[in-house]
Amino acid sequence: MSSIANTKSPGGKTICVTGGAGFLGSHLCERLVADGNWVVCLDNFHTGRPENVARLTRSNRFHLIEHDVVEPLPSELPAFDEIYNLACPASPVHYQSNPVRTALICAEGALNVLERAQRDGARVMHASTSEVYGDPDIHPQPESYFGNVNTVGPRSCYDEGKRFAETLFTDYAKQSDLTVKIVRIFNTYGPRMQPDDGRVVSNFVLQALRDEDITVFGDGSQTRSFCYVDDLIEGFVRLMASGEEVSGPVNIGNPAEITVEELAETVIELTGSHSRIVHRALPVDDPRRRRPDITRAQQMLGWSPQVRLVDGLARTVRYFSSAGLRRPLHSTDTAQFAPV
Repeated sequence: MSSIANTKSPGGKTICVTGGAGFLGSHLCERLVADGNWVVCLDNFHTGRPENVARLTRSNRFHLIEHDVVEPLPSELPAFDEIYNLACPASPVHYQSNPVRTALICAEGALNVLERAQRDGARVMHASTSEVYGDPDIHPQPESYFGNVNTVGPRSCYDEGKRFAETLFTDYAKQSDLTVKIVRIFNTYGPRMQPDDGRVVSNFVLQALRDEDITVFGDGSQTRSFCYVDDLIEGFVRLMASGEEVSGPVNIGNPAEITVEELAETVIELTGSHSRIVHRALPVDDPRRRRPDITRAQQMLGWSPQVRLVDGLARTVRYFSSAGLRRPLHSTDTAQFAPV
């Protein structure tokens, strides 16, 4: 790593993205490199994939390093100007496979990122989640809402892990005079979603492309608000660049609300599929409604989503169709509503 430590792009920032080979992380790395920065991507490839950033590895502005954030960030790396902390499995299929490890990633991984940010004097952005609101009693959800989360349920390792991480980032920043930004991500979709992660958009698109039954959990009246990945990444970049007046968590998501049944019908129409919609029992602790209040993002970041759901879904359908993916979905999946 010695050659990496001595390499920087002229005029750009030196930025670390943990979890940078994942769905969101790979899009963020692309944006940061395109903006003229020098990016180090750390990923243990539990849910991230090297092929997500394969094109970037040909750039001298990008380095991919296999690393798990439960261990301290490699000391051989250069001092960072900014660190984006995205490392954590985000869909129930993945985070429930080893819930203790998920909780530790949220805790120990966050601490390792914070200690490195303090050492380097770096700004740091932590990727939190709308799951901190649980099954909300307030709708839409503003950042001031404390949430309604089950501390001992099947989703708790992720929901409570992310809540703890927000506390750790907030208190560490106060004690160490770090600049910390926290983004609460709502349901995000787009190219490079994993086909087997159980998220509702990828599930529906793949089932429709295969003319399989589209499985809807519950009666389909529960709602979600879906944000296209490019819009989310724009929110990330604006939040990281924001001034000291932007403190505390900021919701980034699309407030356009749709029922799950309507989403399934839209995907069937876009794909020209012959799929039927079938219903299964609703999972434990699954939120009935989820919609962000994005007033803070609009007023403080000048950010609003730009991509309409139908357009983003069309791009996502093209991605899965062109990728020729044929992996089977989890037949016992109850992870339809992963947040990111």
